[in-house]
Amino acid sequence: MPRLGNYKKLKVGIVGCGAIGSSLAKIIRRDFPDKLRLAALYDTDNLKSNLLAKELGLKERLVAFSLKDCIQKVDLVIEAASAQACANIVQQAIIQKRSVLAMSVGGLLAQLKKLTTLAQKNRVKIYIPSGAICGIDAVKAARLGQLTRVVLVTRKPALSFLGVEYVKKKGLELTRLKQDKVIFRGPAQKAVRLFPQNINVAAVLSLAGLGERKTQVEIIASPFLKNNVHRIELEADCAKVICQTENVQHPENPKTSYLAILSAASLLRRIVEPVEIGT
Repeated sequence: MPRLGNYKKLKVGIVGCGAIGSSLAKIIRRDFPDKLRLAALYDTDNLKSNLLAKELGLKERLVAFSLKDCIQKVDLVIEAASAQACANIVQQAIIQKRSVLAMSVGGLLAQLKKLTTLAQKNRVKIYIPSGAICGIDAVKAARLGQLTRVVLVTRKPALSFLGVEYVKKKGLELTRLKQDKVIFRGPAQKAVRLFPQNINVAAVLSLAGLGERKTQVEIIASPFLKNNVHRIELEADCAKVICQTENVQHPENPKTSYLAILSAASLLRRIVEPVEIGT
């Protein structure tokens, strides 16, 4: 994949033109004009990709008519579609020898081992941003020693869980809560499966640390919160770490965390800049 050293702009394609994909497209155009070139947009809903291209003032030819077409036009694919589609998008990018940045990390857990082997064979990379949590650098470092315990406690506004099938089956009356309510305790593997649109951070934390079976997750619905709060606790032979992140909604796209978008943008910067800071 072209890097900064050969002074060639990295051609980027975005798969999924919803809130996250649109935000990243705007950041690429605004903040990386000399390093990155937005070369393709694709969404299964063609209207979304066409509207985004028009909003950005891009030529219609940048709108790809298929996933394969999008991948072939670029050096780096950004997956911003869904947990259900993520693994297939990543696999198709790797098969065509393109590196890929995955946003819907929960969709990768079950197939990451296979995709990692495929990426090594094709000499490309799978990039996974830290997302809506801090502390991933400490988890990655501690894993090289003896990391014994990783716990994620996520507190979210109660109404953000409306429509979640697991919550429906439990018969929880989210609109009537008067105090914080623990709605899930268990391994990250189960949390990601039951809350695919709410707990992407558990997937990232699992991959950075002890894995999806040993990483423990507690999810709390709160009638008091406006923003999502994630607390990470880890114990290792090198350190004990507690860190908490209170996310702010993206100013243009309230359905997503501003930090998650900026985390992906920061990872893009690491790809194209000659100096890397942090773990």
